Amino acid sequence: MNKELSYLKNIKLIITDVDGVLTDGSLYYSRDNLELKRFNIKDGMGAILLREAGIKCGIITTDKPDFVKIRAERMKLDFYYTEVWDKASKLDEICSEYGISRNDIAFIGDDINDIGIIKEVGFTAAPADAVDKVLKLVDYICKRNGGHGAFRELVDLILESREI
Repeated sequence: MNKELSYLKNIKLIITDVDGVLTDGSLYYSRDNLELKRFNIKDGMGAILLREAGIKCGIITTDKPDFVKIRAERMKLDFYYTEVWDKASKLDEICSEYGISRNDIAFIGDDINDIGIIKEVGFTAAPADAVDKVLKLVDYICKRNGGHGAFRELVDLILESREI
């Protein structure tokens, strides 16, 4: 762990990846070529808890908008960006819109396309089953895997840090 968990009380916004964080990274295909993804309901409750605490939350993903839009709207997220490979490129826009610094942002991601943004924000986390290159860089490694409550685990840590 690169930073103390007490740093979390300063977080004003959480950004998450989708595949490998909100999902387990699996893709399911039907005979009709229908693509399906599985999301964890506990992560959705985490977004509600963040909103109640006044913490913003959004998605930056390389994924296409189909599933992301549906999930982001159900979670009532503040924003979502799709088909973004250079995730750090969105930080200035987000910071400007919400009047925060990069240090006020937590990010959770799982793969090499997340490394750029991991190096740019205040606090970083990864699901337990993230790739090794990411696990070596983040401030916190979740006990849970992607799609199995890793996002909620980070949310709970942030909310608990404010109670101390």
